[in-house]
Amino acid sequence: MAILRVGSVGLGGISGGVHIPGIERSPDLALAAVCDIDPVRLKERGERYGIPENRRFTDYRDLIACPDVDVVDISTPNNVHREIAEAAARAGKSYDVEKPMTMDTAEAVELARVTHEAGVKSMICFSYRYKAAARYLRSLVAGGRFGRIHHVNMQYYQAWGLAEKDCVRVWRFVKSVAASGALGDLGCHGLDLVSFVTGEKYESVSAHLGTIVTERRLPDGSGRGPVDVDDFSNILAEMSGGISASFQISRFAYGRGNYQRMEVYGEHGALVYHLDRVPGVDELEICDASTGGKYVNVPIPDEFRVDQMQAFADLLNGRGDGLDATVDDGVMNEILLDGILLSDAEKRWVTL
Repeated sequence: MAILRVGSVGLGGISGGVHIPGIERSPDLALAAVCDIDPVRLKERGERYGIPENRRFTDYRDLIACPDVDVVDISTPNNVHREIAEAAARAGKSYDVEKPMTMDTAEAVELARVTHEAGVKSMICFSYRYKAAARYLRSLVAGGRFGRIHHVNMQYYQAWGLAEKDCVRVWRFVKSVAASGALGDLGCHGLDLVSFVTGEKYESVSAHLGTIVTERRLPDGSGRGPVDVDDFSNILAEMSGGISASFQISRFAYGRGNYQRMEVYGEHGALVYHLDRVPGVDELEICDASTGGKYVNVPIPDEFRVDQMQAFADLLNGRGDGLDATVDDGVMNEILLDGILLSDAEKRWVTL
């Protein structure tokens, strides 16, 4: 089977940390072209990845039109996800795109329509679906060992927003670019992960969002600018299957790097998923009759170890395992995010 040539749009942190390393690891993918609006970054990354100058672009339209590009990898700020993904689809090229998929539900529905009409494949990069501990947890829940699930509690904590970190006003703090703050940056991952591991959908939500640092230094040093997105979100959710779920999401959790903890409580036992308790490591604890009612850290079978970008390649080649998030999952996530924002704005439960 021919190697798929990838054009990567947006060369920031998530691109260099996850997407391009994954492309380079995959025997089925090859990085063929890159695009970024910053010419200095474009030159540096182009040289780093060995991309010739005629396949380095500052306009994503030129990358999509490039005959040496088969599929499009999108790692840009949120406000241009839709237009790039739609352009790829209309050109007959499948794509993967970072989350949140779009700025709101209306954009998501339109992107889904264009994608389906074009007949191309899509993957939304909910990265934690590819953590082995989460996949093993999902398998155990689906297997019925723990019976009906009653409660799920999810925490996703980072610390980089703390005032003492003095972070500049990057695009993630600007509503017109990001749509929301910690909710869309971290919360959408947690929300997707809980649905992924339980197999259940969200029915209604109640939320409290807040902004702790209301202005930050501008990146160009010209002064300070307002922060108009949330720094934290606390969410209650009713899910199908009778699950009551709660979420605590924050960029202001002192001492945390990329910390996640998900507790799943069922009729016959419980599971606890951890990420970054040990830096960079995902773990799973189980508590049931077989462990004597004690929480025990369990080994993760190798069959649950999956690479995100290899999963994208497998999806494109018709070998996917059915566990990737597609454009339709992206629509459901946007409906959920919009419901949470509405709940906070109107201080009420919102039915989805």
